[in-house]
Amino acid sequence: MINSRRGGKALVMLPKEAAVPDSKYLTPEEVAERYRGGISVGTLRNWRAMRLGPSFVKIGKAVLYPLDELDAWDEKNKVQCRAPRDTAST
Repeated sequence: MINSRRGGKALVMLPKEAAVPDSKYLTPEEVAERYRGGISVGTLRNWRAMRLGPSFVKIGKAVLYPLDELDAWDEKNKVQCRAPRDTAST
């Protein structure tokens, strides 16, 4: 923990693990990597501006995507395929 003074206000900085656990949130770059480049960081930025795409959290200037929200977004956008028709019986 680090204490410092800026502008007459005391700041307390917590260790990174205490503030936001890495395992529960992804950065836009990590989200793009998760989707193997199918969604770019720029597309995520545009979607945030238009309130589209997966839900995100903004803390100051940091944009983070909760993993559970990404999983829910994946499920919502899943495309179900039908079993192929049996052409022999028709």
